[in-house]
Amino acid sequence: MAKDRPLTRCDPRPIGAILRENTGVSRSHIERALEVQRQSRQAGKNDPICDVLIRLQWITEEDKAKCLGKQWGLPYVNLDEVEVDKNAIAMVPEHLLREHKVLPLRVENNRMTLAIVDPLNVRAVDELHIVTGCEVVPLITTEDSLTEYLNRLTGEGTSAEHIIADATKDLPDAQLEVTSGQADNLSIKELTSATEEEPVIRLVNAIIARGISASASDIHVQPEREKTRVRYRVDGVLHDGPALPSGVARPVISRIKVISRMDIAEKRIPQDGRLSLRSNGRDYDLRVSSLPSVHGEKVVLRIAGQDSSLGSTANLGFSSDDRKRFEQLIARPYGLILVTGPTGSGKSTTLYAALNQLNSPEKNIVTIEDPIEQRIAGLTQIEINRRAGLTFASVLRSVLRQDPDIAMVGEIRDHETAMLAGETSLTGHLVLSTLHTNDAAGAFTRLLDMEVEPFLGASSVIGVLAQRLVRVVCPKCRQEYEASALALKRLGFSPKDAGETVKLYRANGCGHCTGTGYKGRIGVFELIVVTEELKQLVLQRQPAGVIRTKALEQGMTIMAHDVVSKILCGTTTVEEALRVIDIEQANTSNAEPPAEPAPAPAARDT
Repeated sequence: MAKDRPLTRCDPRPIGAILRENTGVSRSHIERALEVQRQSRQAGKNDPICDVLIRLQWITEEDKAKCLGKQWGLPYVNLDEVEVDKNAIAMVPEHLLREHKVLPLRVENNRMTLAIVDPLNVRAVDELHIVTGCEVVPLITTEDSLTEYLNRLTGEGTSAEHIIADATKDLPDAQLEVTSGQADNLSIKELTSATEEEPVIRLVNAIIARGISASASDIHVQPEREKTRVRYRVDGVLHDGPALPSGVARPVISRIKVISRMDIAEKRIPQDGRLSLRSNGRDYDLRVSSLPSVHGEKVVLRIAGQDSSLGSTANLGFSSDDRKRFEQLIARPYGLILVTGPTGSGKSTTLYAALNQLNSPEKNIVTIEDPIEQRIAGLTQIEINRRAGLTFASVLRSVLRQDPDIAMVGEIRDHETAMLAGETSLTGHLVLSTLHTNDAAGAFTRLLDMEVEPFLGASSVIGVLAQRLVRVVCPKCRQEYEASALALKRLGFSPKDAGETVKLYRANGCGHCTGTGYKGRIGVFELIVVTEELKQLVLQRQPAGVIRTKALEQGMTIMAHDVVSKILCGTTTVEEALRVIDIEQANTSNAEPPAEPAPAPAARDT
């Protein structure tokens, strides 16, 4: 039985009222979630309101746990921030831990402190009392963090090497001996049969499961002469996984192609496919791409829909000033907002966060994407299909007849799309889109390169956000050190006293971050809000440098200085910043770098 709970008063109010008080959700968000909940009940499901809000990406798992804890008088515990006594865990069979979604934290004076996901699971508390003989003191935590901890503890999910080893050991010898040249001679019947072998199925499942558990964004399966290389992109950096025998490449890749609905008989040209799966109660979409290479086809699986916690711009890493200015931009009734940066810099995530914040029953929001990366309830999402004639431009024309309030165009790639996006914004719609440029000022010259008339660019664009992603240094193992004057100068930070030093952090590596020294990623930004003076420069076809100088005079913080702020407050490291950002801008621009550390933003992957 549960006795002597921590003294936390229950809150008798409905959970919706507690959510509104303690999170960013509004009454309209709750009403929308109730509408989705009613629809799901008609389909035979009974989703709690908190789960619906998480699916709509308006609250996080942590928000849910904290608010349920307030309602039922249970303090919230972050498993990443507490020491767990493994002797306490050993007192409870693993199947009970997983069945009841609980984790013993410690035992003192015959009292067991227990992290639990469901505060109403009285059976779990009573059963653990019977099994251990201890009084149980429950605390509430999130299901994701508890499952991740149990997986790390038991070696499941985060360490699939033993599964991969077992699967490759069980493969028939004939498959293991097949070279890349011989594999090309396998008949379709033989290849199809090989993909249905249980060891191949288990091997592919283990490869994908390992990627999901490691929060990888991409999985690479790359045949080579001596082996089949498996790599995982975690926090933007590729890491080697367990190597496979070279002979299993063809059956494994064919299995991936089969479940992705690709043509296994065609290996001479690139193909695209997709598959959906469910793991630990969460849905994932995987986009699959195959490409012929000298040793056989290489396959890359991109994992989408992993992070449902990015419900608003608050979690992206904005400074307080930039976040306020960006939220003012997306609140405008019309205009074109551009997010720029290279591939993999988090542009789509920023747009999704903005749309999540704008999503409400009063607004008709339409997105045009290639492909759809996250499915968001309440939005009309359209995936382009060039073979069928669905391009960004053609769909955007049709969207205008659908009475939209807000339109998101996945990417502006050509003159026609750029013109239509600008014209759409001038007809009373808010349009959000992306461009590939190195900085915010370069967006205007990029539009000119696309032969967009200066008057259209000046009239339609109301703001440009440039961004990159840097890895967050692991809070568990980071090491503090005093930076030298030379290092500070390289950052563009000039102490008043030549002998002055500043405390920074470097990555180390531990079990929490799987030895990388980093855990998650965060955005670094520079934001231009278009003013009348900037419009005049665009009309005059002034180069990006002139526009940039004027934006700096008007208070823009350049990306290099934003990342310096995150270094000074211990969010990331100098090495990581130099890997991603051209910090030398800080020394060449007219803007003053930050002299004091900015408040640390939320350390979340964007």
